[in-house]
Amino acid sequence: MLLTRHGFLWVFITLVLAGLSSPVYPFDPVADMSVLYRTHVDRRLDVPAVEVQRYAELATEALVMAGVSLVQPQYLAVVDRDPEIQAFFLFWRSAQGEFQWVGASPASTGRPGSFDHFQTPLGVFDHTTENPDFRAEGTRNSNGIRGYGAKGMRVYDFGWQHVPKGWGDGAVVDMRLQMHATDPDLLERRLGSAQSKGCIRIPASLNRLLDHYGVLDADYEQALRNGRPLWVLDAQREPVPYPGRYLIVVESGRADRPDWAPAPGRR
Repeated sequence: MLLTRHGFLWVFITLVLAGLSSPVYPFDPVADMSVLYRTHVDRRLDVPAVEVQRYAELATEALVMAGVSLVQPQYLAVVDRDPEIQAFFLFWRSAQGEFQWVGASPASTGRPGSFDHFQTPLGVFDHTTENPDFRAEGTRNSNGIRGYGAKGMRVYDFGWQHVPKGWGDGAVVDMRLQMHATDPDLLERRLGSAQSKGCIRIPASLNRLLDHYGVLDADYEQALRNGRPLWVLDAQREPVPYPGRYLIVVESGRADRPDWAPAPGRR
């Protein structure tokens, strides 16, 4: 049966109205981000519930000690620098202060003991546009290592920190605290052990997840809303609602290495 002009119009309007009436499902900051974490991050840790609670308590204590009061719900990046753990944890903190675990991955923090090496400082560090991020150029150093990882990897900058030297007289000096990927061929397989000069190394796939979804970009998104152009942000990103802005470094104080955080080469 052929449709008249009015018939086509009626079908078109019906389809449009049907589309408008379709349910819209909001982004769930825990369930949906957990799926994205499992789907896109290739190096993950399966953390027991009792350990999740432990890290939520350590993060809460660090926030209190730093005098940071959180009002908005947001994501928090927590890193354990303990030599027996060396891991990154992504949490969602609700407006009521409830912590929910999203995902975890092996990481590397500072290994003091030789020249120009620091222990990654403890505390709460604000990710702001005052210390602009940048992207790795993918160039190799004299040892053939791409220190920031492959070209295009985002380098998260948390500014200058006053920390004791990990060598010599141990005097307090300035160290630039950053979080970034590492050489995918030579160093990423060492994640899960202390390896860096003081910065935090994370898997490249985790770096891409945080970058693409703007998980720690609360201040950057606010700058965009204020009309400030930021070249470091990917134009194709899909920012999450209520992004975070804080990196929390803790030390859990372990006597030995738990099964859920195996040493490199034993995964």
